[in-house]
Amino acid sequence: MRRITLLFLTGIILSFCSCRSDFETVASTGDLTFSKDTVYLDTVFTNLSSSTYALKVYNHSKNDINIPIIKFANGANSRYRMSVDGAQGNQGKMFENVTLLAKDSLYIFIETTVESDNTTPTEFLYTDQIEFDSGANLQKVELVTLVQDAILLHPNRNADGTTETLPIGNEKISGFYLDKNDPIHGNELIFTNKKAYVIYGYAAVPEAETVTFEPGARVYFHSDSGLIVPKNASIHINGSTSTTDKLENEVIFGGDRQQPDFGYIPGQWGTIWLQNGSTNNTIQNLTLKNATVGLFIEGNDGTTMPIKNTQIYNCTHYGIQAKNALIEGENIAINYTGQASLACTYGGNYKFTHSTFNNDWSSPEQAAVYISNYIDGATPETRDLTGATFNNCIIYGSYSNEMLLDKKSGAAFVYQFNNCLIKSNNTKDPDYQFDTDPVHYNTIILNKDPKFFNPNINNFNIDDTSSAFAKGNSTYLIPLDILGITRTLPPDLGAYQSKPFPKSK
Repeated sequence: MRRITLLFLTGIILSFCSCRSDFETVASTGDLTFSKDTVYLDTVFTNLSSSTYALKVYNHSKNDINIPIIKFANGANSRYRMSVDGAQGNQGKMFENVTLLAKDSLYIFIETTVESDNTTPTEFLYTDQIEFDSGANLQKVELVTLVQDAILLHPNRNADGTTETLPIGNEKISGFYLDKNDPIHGNELIFTNKKAYVIYGYAAVPEAETVTFEPGARVYFHSDSGLIVPKNASIHINGSTSTTDKLENEVIFGGDRQQPDFGYIPGQWGTIWLQNGSTNNTIQNLTLKNATVGLFIEGNDGTTMPIKNTQIYNCTHYGIQAKNALIEGENIAINYTGQASLACTYGGNYKFTHSTFNNDWSSPEQAAVYISNYIDGATPETRDLTGATFNNCIIYGSYSNEMLLDKKSGAAFVYQFNNCLIKSNNTKDPDYQFDTDPVHYNTIILNKDPKFFNPNINNFNIDDTSSAFAKGNSTYLIPLDILGITRTLPPDLGAYQSKPFPKSK
C-alpha cells in the first residue's frame, strides 16, 4: 500500500512538471508593449563598457505566447549585448522561442561597448534596434548611445601577468608614468581638447617634466585613479574663459561614469596629488568634480602656487587639502565636501581673494574652511602658519560653524579676514572676536544668508538682495569674476559678480 501511494504521488508530481515545461502557447501577434520606445544608453567612452539598462516587455493578452525570435537588427555584428530574464541566448545577440505568460512581463537588460569607427562621424551616435518576431508581427525598440571618442591611459601589463605600479613611500599603487614619446599616443604630457582622456590607475609625471592641460581638455578618472605630480615635476592647467554654457575652454576633471545619476556623487575617483617638492605649478579655469580629495597639495619648494577661476565640487573629504603649502587663490568656488571645502593644514602661507567656500554636506564634522598649524604625530608636529589671508570672500554652509581655527603652541599662527561674510557660532571664543579684533578681522558680515541661486546644483551666483552684494573692498579687487564678467564697484563678495536670477518658467 505504501508503495502504491508513493507511485501515485510521483505520478502527480511528474504530471505537473510535464505541464509546466510544455506550455500551450499561441504565436505572438505583434501586440507586445514596452516600457520604452527608445532606450537611451548615456554617454560612453570608446572601448569601455556602458552601465546596464533595463527594458520591460509586457504581454497584456489572456494567452501565453511564444515570441519566435528576439534579436538585434545588426545581428551578430551589433555592439550591443542583452540578456532576457537572465538568459544570455546566443552570445547575447539572439533568443529563439521565448515564452511570455498571459498578463505577465519579462526584463531585457542591455549594455554596450563601442569603438569610434562604429559611430557616425558627425555625431558619434551608435544606434541599433531590438527586433521582436518578424514579418507582419515585427515590433522594434530603438537603441541609441552617444559615444565620446577617448584616449585610454592605463598601467601596462608586465610579462609575468602583473600590472605596472608606482612607488608611494614603502607602498605601491596601480599606476604608470606619462610618456612624452609614447608610440601610440605621442606626447602623453600634453592633454589637448581633440579627444577626451580616460585614466585608469594613477598617472604620474616623470621627475623634471611638466604635464600641461590645454584649454578645453576633458579628463575622466576611473575608480581609484588620479594624477600624481612628484618632486621636481610640474603641472600647468591652462584653461581659459568660456563664452557658452558648454564650458568649451574650461579644463574639466571628473569621474568616468557619465550617467546623469552620477553627476553629483562624491568619491568616484581619487585625487590630483601635488607631492612635496613639486614646483612651478599653476591652475587656471579648472572645474573638478566627484573626487575623494580634489586637490591634495603637499608641501612646497618655496614657490607660490596660483589657483585662479577654479570650481571644485562634491568631494568625499576635501575640495583643497593643503599641507604646509604656498597658495594664492583668486575666484575659487568649492562646495559639498565631507570634511572641509578648504583645509589649510600644517602651517604654510595662503591668500584667497574673491572666493566662495561653501559646504552643504549634512554632517557636524564638516566645515567650509579649516586652518591649522599642526598634524598629530608628525615630525615636527607643528609648522609655522605665516599667513592665512582671506579678502572679499564668502565662508558659508549648512552647519552652524563653517570656519574653524585649530592651533597649537610652538609655531606661528597668523591669519586675517578682510571684508568677508562668515557663518560662525564661536563668538565667545577669543580667536573669533569678529567685531573687536582688528588684527584678525576687518568688516565682517556675520551669519547673514548670501542667498545663493541654487547651491544644490553648485550655482553660487548672487543678486542684489544678497548680504554679499556690494560689500567688498576695492583694495582687494580682482577685476573679472570666475566667469570672466567685469566686477562693478564696490565689488560683491565671493567668486561671482551679481546678476539678476533667471525667472522661473
